[in-house]
Amino acid sequence: MQIRILGCSGGIGGNLRTTSMLLDNDVLVDAGTGVGDLTITELLKIDHVFLTHSHLDHITSLPFLVDTVGPMREMPVTVHCAEATRKILQEHIFNWKVWPDFTEIPSKSSPCLRYSTFSIGDVIDLDGRKIKILPANHVVPAVGFQFDSGEASLVFTGDTTVNDALWTEVNKIVNLRYLIIETAFPNMEKELAIASKHLCPSMLAEELAKLQRSTRVFVTHLKPGAGTLTMQEVEECAERYNPRMLSNGQVFKF
Repeated sequence: MQIRILGCSGGIGGNLRTTSMLLDNDVLVDAGTGVGDLTITELLKIDHVFLTHSHLDHITSLPFLVDTVGPMREMPVTVHCAEATRKILQEHIFNWKVWPDFTEIPSKSSPCLRYSTFSIGDVIDLDGRKIKILPANHVVPAVGFQFDSGEASLVFTGDTTVNDALWTEVNKIVNLRYLIIETAFPNMEKELAIASKHLCPSMLAEELAKLQRSTRVFVTHLKPGAGTLTMQEVEECAERYNPRMLSNGQVFKF
């Protein structure tokens, strides 16, 4: 398995792109602004989209993806998400007011988009690639993912704050190789991190102290303008875990 980072910022500006990752060539993980850098040929290969939650920085490219390639495809793009996320997308995005409902285009019997809902703990097998749904703790219903090739696993927490349930599951993963975890705000904005259910560096260190597996840690979702400061604080607070900043274009093979 291979994951390429298309976007990993908590906002835009300059060359920053919001959260999106490409698993192999056919599975999109979240659909932030980084998806827009893919070619049409690359977009056409995407059969599945896995969403952590419904916030705009994680779904903004989904309507454009389906609109662009849907009519060119023989099969619909399958969006995998929690039932609560599906309802939000249906009611607030694909509702004929913000964007057409592509579950009805060109027809209900032959749509460009279909949903497949999951629950925490489910394991989805895509041709031997196992994707387990992990718990997250955010202001809207949210999840994380474990991507397991059999040889090794990568965990992506999605947007989350203090989350004991996550570490219970992560500590069971014997082949854990990579952990991608968010830290959205610097320590001086800890109250904002708590209110918005994100992490700041001091909270990240407290969460990583619950980790019982050896793994390489990468930090995502840094806010534009505060990224340098936040990473300095991450390195100070969580030095023992040797955290590194996730970078756009980075590739993980496992």
